[in-house]
Amino acid sequence: MAKLKKAPRPKAQTPKGFRDYFGAEVTQRTEMLQAIAGVYHRYGFEALESAAVETVEALGKFLPDVDRPNEGVFAWQEFDEKDNGDWMALRYDLTAPLARVYAQHRNDLPTPYRRFAMGPVWRNEKPGPGRYRQFYQCDADTVGTASMAADAEICAMLSDTLEAVGIARGDYLVRVNNRKVLNGVLEAMGLAEGDGARDNVLRTIDKFDKVGEAGVRQLLTKGRLDASGAYIDGVGLSEEQAEPVIAFLTSKAADAAGTLANLRAAVGDSKVGAEGIAELEQIGALLAAGGYGPDRIEIDPSVVRGLGYYTGPVYEAELTFEILDEKGRKRQFGSVAGGGRYDDLVKRFTGQEVPATGVSIGVDRLLAALREKGRIAADPKGPVVVTVMDKARMADYQAMVAELRNAGIRAEVYLGNPKNFGNQLKYADKRNSPVAVIEGGDEKDKGVVQLKDLILGAKIAENATLEEWKTRPSQFEVPRDQLVARVREILDGQD
Repeated sequence: MAKLKKAPRPKAQTPKGFRDYFGAEVTQRTEMLQAIAGVYHRYGFEALESAAVETVEALGKFLPDVDRPNEGVFAWQEFDEKDNGDWMALRYDLTAPLARVYAQHRNDLPTPYRRFAMGPVWRNEKPGPGRYRQFYQCDADTVGTASMAADAEICAMLSDTLEAVGIARGDYLVRVNNRKVLNGVLEAMGLAEGDGARDNVLRTIDKFDKVGEAGVRQLLTKGRLDASGAYIDGVGLSEEQAEPVIAFLTSKAADAAGTLANLRAAVGDSKVGAEGIAELEQIGALLAAGGYGPDRIEIDPSVVRGLGYYTGPVYEAELTFEILDEKGRKRQFGSVAGGGRYDDLVKRFTGQEVPATGVSIGVDRLLAALREKGRIAADPKGPVVVTVMDKARMADYQAMVAELRNAGIRAEVYLGNPKNFGNQLKYADKRNSPVAVIEGGDEKDKGVVQLKDLILGAKIAENATLEEWKTRPSQFEVPRDQLVARVREILDGQD
């Protein structure tokens, strides 16, 4: 009888484009999401948790920068007894599910409906450095009102949110533009809805933040060489035809009044363009009334990302401080949030236009920004570790841990093999523990415990002299009944 081959062991590795998140990262994200939720809740928004899976039909073709039906998502078909069924997909954002939820439950929801949602989304796209196929988003949207007050509120809330999580005023800017102004520019150029050249112009404008004014001008006209030396065909406009687009993109002036005047010149007699400018003016006035000046939120026509997707005001939160890239070069951190008005999305389900506006925060990018600014510790403190000197006295150690936990102090008993005490301290170091509690037989008889300040001990080991080490001992004895008070003292001194 032939010997059965052993089944090969599965490889212990994450799928391509995915990653695992461990304790500190998960905790930091949770704390940040709680801070964001606090701001959203204060503004009157209600939490919504929808399914991670939607039908492909419900998701639709609404990825802002993907012009391919049903691509960019992780999808599969559900088969019934007749071998046919719905196509299902993991959600690629939190906005498309909101449109389905609102259309399905609109008779039971208040109008306007203000909701926030947080959770992972999935994109079936090519992964790259720092670009994963699963990532967290944090959205807030208002559905059912065309009032510019809703857009102004979203911008104000975004500003407050950034400050609430630790981005200081002066380190960020919320920038606002309007799709209708661009429509007015295109109208002034004679490019109507449905015109292929119009779509090409929109795609070219969306590259403004990457290639700049000169690059966009080249792409609108004859074309340009990219960084690799490859030639990219242009849209084919003349220099004169391209000029209104360039005027729109570069119309930002020293103040809002100057910017709006430049935009009026760019749209000419276009009615929709004038409407967009009036909306920007209204948003600016509402924000000013709430105390949000241009140091926090400003009108900026160079915000073009997503203009092909949104139908009115568009906003983007940009972090303005510098960081060093992988080659040691200085660059600005860039965008961490974006959004705008999308009045056509719910219409897919209801047949009627339902105005909506909202914003999405890139959670992982915002966390990375907070680490860059030192607002989040790279290695947050772990729990106080109660060491085990005598396995027979585990109940005593559990009693200590219970006292610490009941006082609100994170703590644990060492549960490995206690035979080697050095391994217990190595474990505490690996857990980034701030304090180790030690009680052997002698300490038990005397009614004391030893407290080892592990943070101070590490600092002393790095650069302290022998005299400093003697005057600032990192381990000392305290009465057993003062355990909680003295541990808290150490923790307060480490902050």
